[in-house]
Amino acid sequence: MSEQKVALITGGGGGIGAAMARAVAARGVRIAVTDIDGAAAGRVAAEINERHGAGSAVAFPHDVSVEADCTRAVAETIAAFGSLDILFNNAGISVSTFRPDAETNLPSIAEVTPELMTRFFSINYMGAVHMIRAAVPAMVESGWGRVVNNTTSFITMLRVLPYGPLKAALEASSAVWAQELDGTGVTVNVLVPGGPTDTAFISDGAGIPRAKMLKPEVMGPPAAWLASPESDGITGKRYIAGFWDTALPELDAAKEAGAPIGWPDLATATRLWPGQEPGKGPGMGL
Repeated sequence: MSEQKVALITGGGGGIGAAMARAVAARGVRIAVTDIDGAAAGRVAAEINERHGAGSAVAFPHDVSVEADCTRAVAETIAAFGSLDILFNNAGISVSTFRPDAETNLPSIAEVTPELMTRFFSINYMGAVHMIRAAVPAMVESGWGRVVNNTTSFITMLRVLPYGPLKAALEASSAVWAQELDGTGVTVNVLVPGGPTDTAFISDGAGIPRAKMLKPEVMGPPAAWLASPESDGITGKRYIAGFWDTALPELDAAKEAGAPIGWPDLATATRLWPGQEPGKGPGMGL
């Protein structure tokens, strides 16, 4: 494995993905920017190369809903840089893609057709699954790796169909993967902005004042820390970027902004599980 770490960021052609790519590259990590919009990915990679030197970044066009594209993204990253150590699962689509005001005028049961649900499922959930399946085996073999999944806020999970429930599925899966990979040197964590973010992901038609939104750059400092050796051994956590205090040492900022993945404190009925002590059981991270 090459000495310099390598990160692949899906949906890296703009918004949150581009902000994370810039911040992680500034940490000395080489970056593979992948996006369904190959030209946008190329612009971000070109910016990183101009700032940090030729060969700091490459760009590929990939569709995360297609398993073969995800396998190819990993293979092309390894071909370009010699390894893949860090995976940011950021690619996704929002409800603004089918109705501009859907972030605030919430979609109904009738509106979320099976076809629409399948589209969101294939991108917002299976995209991460495909990427993890393609990327993680080599990380485990090398004994070091990072998986960082962008889910969403709890309130969105409970309010916004079909986006929220599918991000809840990715949140739960992240907890499962963290447990499965514990002890391998590969960590799994969640990183979210913490609220509406000023990117094209949210349409102007949503009616949310952009001046009140979080800026995508808030994702940069925690993403850079999660990609670094300084976060070794930290797994099964979710970090809210909006709570990350850059005035603090990184580990202190992480403690302030972090909590266990999936709100295990909500699992109050675990005493009903056979063989479990009160307060312990599935969902409690124990």
